[in-house]
Amino acid sequence: MSLGQFMQGARESAGLSIDELASRLSIRPGLLIEMEKNKFVNCGGDTYARGHLRNIAAHIFVEPQTLIDLYNEEHSSESRKIHDMLVENNVSRIPTERKSIKPKSLVIASVVLLSAIAVGQIIISNSETTVTPVVTTTPSATPTPLASASAVATEPAATESVPASANGEMKLTISATRGSSNIHVVAGGKTLFQDPIFQGDTKSFSAPTSISVYLSNAGDLDLTLNGQKLAPLGARNQEIRKTFRSK
Repeated sequence: MSLGQFMQGARESAGLSIDELASRLSIRPGLLIEMEKNKFVNCGGDTYARGHLRNIAAHIFVEPQTLIDLYNEEHSSESRKIHDMLVENNVSRIPTERKSIKPKSLVIASVVLLSAIAVGQIIISNSETTVTPVVTTTPSATPTPLASASAVATEPAATESVPASANGEMKLTISATRGSSNIHVVAGGKTLFQDPIFQGDTKSFSAPTSISVYLSNAGDLDLTLNGQKLAPLGARNQEIRKTFRSK
């Protein structure tokens, strides 16, 4: 999955359209469309591109460093090709053709070439970047405000289709039965709630067709959707993002 595809999936999971996200960021919708097509040539260079990615991450519930790492791996002009590095060190330049080449010179050239290949393989191996999911544990007694919580995911949030209620609305109740948690509830691209919920508290929400939730401590919460209690979405201190849509 490319950086652009990852950004598009996270935006859709957050319930935001291109125009809504562009309005929040005060940038052109066309630039967002290009970025989701994995094109960053109009961002104004690496520095500005990384700045856009940090701002976008805060609205689609993704850790900024995840987007930065993907950008550096796929697009950064600062990542130099191994061939260019070898040319600067005069180890991969093609020798000028001469009328006669001594056997000793051929042996030396072969040794230099093999050494250059070995060095190149080492540099490439050390420069590869692996994006690792990071799970942030939050103590249940003193939850951190949602604005500083890290909603980290390497894939877009899961989507589940559920039957609508009798009046056609989605009705969701979140109860902090076993501990406290940060929660963020989004419907129709608008935030319904973004604060901690403490042990013993219950919050209820409704939306026309879909509702998305972020939970920083899924194992200590009980969710009831359209009158039906759901199985726990995750373990204690596990961060979960999920979208429910009516059939």
